[in-house]
Amino acid sequence: MKAGILLVEDDHFFAKVIKRHLEKEGFTVVHCLDGDEAWEAFQERAFDICLLDIIMPGKDGFSLAQEIRNQDTNVPIIFISSRYMEQDRLNGFAAGGDDYMVKPFNIEELQYRIDVFLKRSRLLQSRKVQIYQIGSLEFNYTELKIYHEPTKTTVNLPPKEAELLKFLCENPNRKLKRENILLSVWGSDDFFAGRTMDVYLTRLRKHFRLDDEVKLETFHGKGLRLMTDAQACLLDN
Repeated sequence: MKAGILLVEDDHFFAKVIKRHLEKEGFTVVHCLDGDEAWEAFQERAFDICLLDIIMPGKDGFSLAQEIRNQDTNVPIIFISSRYMEQDRLNGFAAGGDDYMVKPFNIEELQYRIDVFLKRSRLLQSRKVQIYQIGSLEFNYTELKIYHEPTKTTVNLPPKEAELLKFLCENPNRKLKRENILLSVWGSDDFFAGRTMDVYLTRLRKHFRLDDEVKLETFHGKGLRLMTDAQACLLDN
C-alpha cells in the first residue's frame, strides 16, 4: 500500500516539483495551499507523514503542527521552510515537529528523511507495547503518552521527545554524559542537536512536575540524571 503524504506549501512551482518527484517514487501526495485547507484534509483521511511550510495564508505551519499533534501523536511532521534562524527550528520542534529542512534543499535528501521516518513508524507499529514506570508516572512509549493516574492526566509526546525519555528511562539514577545522550537519540552531538534536546528537556521537566519525587538533574551542562525513588522499569504487556 502506498504511503500517504500531506504536502502543505503555498508555492505552486515548488510544491509541483516535490509532488511530482514523490509520486514518481510511489507515494500518494495530497497537496494543500494553506493551513486551513490542510487541516480539513487531515481530518478527512489518514496520512503517513506531513510536510509543512511555515509561512502560509491563514493558519501557519506551527499552528497546524500543534493541531495535528493534538489529534495524532505518531504521524511524523517535517517542516520545509525558507526560514533558517535557529529560533525558527526550535519553534518547529516545540510545536511537535520531528525534523526541519531549509529551502532550497536536495529533493533526494527529503526522500531519504521520509524513508527513515516511515521505517521508524512501521517498526513502532509492529513492536509490542513498551511501558515504563517512573515513580507515579506511566510512560507508554508505544503510544507516545505519559499517564498520571492520581490526577487523571494524559500528556501526548512528539516521537523524538519520546525517544529521549525512553533513553532516560533505560538509564535511571545514572549520570549520563550529554554527548552520549545526543549520539544515542539524535545520532549527532552538534550544536543544533544540543539546542533541540534542551527544548525537549524543558518540556520533560514540566511533565515531571506531576510527581515531586521524579527529578531531572543537570550537571553544569555536562550531563543529566533522571532521579526517581522507584526505578524506571519496563512493564510487560
